[in-house]
Amino acid sequence: MSVATKTARETVEIVRESGRDRDRNLASIAFLVGLWFSLFFGVMVLVVLILDTAISGSSRFDANLLTEYISRISPETSGFRAGILGTLWLMVATAVLAVPLGIAAAIWLEEFSDNTKWYNRILEVNLQNLAAVPSIVYGLLAVATMTLLGFQATGIVLGGAIALALLILPVIIITTREALRAVPQDIRQGSLALGATVWQTTWRQTLPSAIPGISTGTILGISRAIGEAAPLVVVGLAGSVRFDPTGITSVITALPQQIYSLTSQSQEEYQTAASAAIVVLLVMVLGLNALAIVIRNKFQRTW
Repeated sequence: MSVATKTARETVEIVRESGRDRDRNLASIAFLVGLWFSLFFGVMVLVVLILDTAISGSSRFDANLLTEYISRISPETSGFRAGILGTLWLMVATAVLAVPLGIAAAIWLEEFSDNTKWYNRILEVNLQNLAAVPSIVYGLLAVATMTLLGFQATGIVLGGAIALALLILPVIIITTREALRAVPQDIRQGSLALGATVWQTTWRQTLPSAIPGISTGTILGISRAIGEAAPLVVVGLAGSVRFDPTGITSVITALPQQIYSLTSQSQEEYQTAASAAIVVLLVMVLGLNALAIVIRNKFQRTW
């Protein structure tokens, strides 16, 4: 072994030992302990809140909770049929409005737009900022949109769907763009080399390869919209409805709206019903998240 090789190896060992010493100093250990404690504390608070809510509403886990309407005469049998059906209508209408538009916008921005143009850069900056806008602002935009469309009543399926679609549109665009970026450039270049156009390459190669990421981001965006109450309050959804929705112009209520309305009531029966409804809403959100995980695991590709 030459002297130079031996010296180089000794230098590497010294650097490794010094790095280990730095990694094990008091400040780094304290930071690591604080990080794990913060994570543990946050998870434990969430678990305690969920358990407390489930215990509070355990006496109302019955068929009436899902099949009956809110009752002022017998609050102990009040149910959330109208809120559950209204939430399902909102989910479908929001997906119809937001998903095609969000995916189309992401495809154009990622595959066809010229990033050197100033207006495209402004558009991307604003798109990033829209993801941090408070949800109540989207409710105000939905009210303005409904007024421009000529609707006098805003507390209908279409009004709530517009508010929630505006809310999740930036999320869908951002996640779709990330899914498209994850597709290797070799696939695009191979398709173009065989004579396909950019549109044919995007439609037949890039987009199908990005479906797992697009589906996951879309479902997560819709699951976020389910639990939003602030934009629905601004739009004017009713706190209590005693009939089923029949179309996009039907006056409806939603599960978050009903929970918000009942928690302000003084009767203990309504408080218990609200706790049970929170569990139902949580199950719906977790079900959508589980569906997103299943789709991602089933269709995920490794390049």
